[in-house]
Amino acid sequence: MAAQKTLPTDASVEAFLDAAQPARRVEEGHRLAALMREETGEEPVMWGPSMVGFGSYRYVSPSRTSRTEGEWPKVAFSPRKAAISLYGLKDLPEGAALLPGLGEYTEGAGCVYVKRLDAIDEAVLRRLVRIAHGRQDDPPRR
Repeated sequence: MAAQKTLPTDASVEAFLDAAQPARRVEEGHRLAALMREETGEEPVMWGPSMVGFGSYRYVSPSRTSRTEGEWPKVAFSPRKAAISLYGLKDLPEGAALLPGLGEYTEGAGCVYVKRLDAIDEAVLRRLVRIAHGRQDDPPRR
């Protein structure tokens, strides 16, 4: 079995977010970290060099040739230059069903891409984060 490459680290989330480019990603990254902290009740942790994650779970992905298992964040983001990558929002059926109400976004294989936080519905994002984290029945944490 291949070793998992993206793991939690002791790197500073604050330093990572402060170094984001372009400059507006710094503010958006800090806003997202605060929002996800509020909705999950978890402190942010760096996963690998470029993902900010909240909570974690064990996964097992069986295949015909090999079995892959490891640890992954329940919900995470990365303030990349072209777009903000949001992880975990569409993994569960409840999240996938709610995703069309988010606003302006595109999808990748395992993530949702947002060009600007101001172009999405924050209430929907908060609900998606709670669903991804497993807190879907909790009231909003504001």
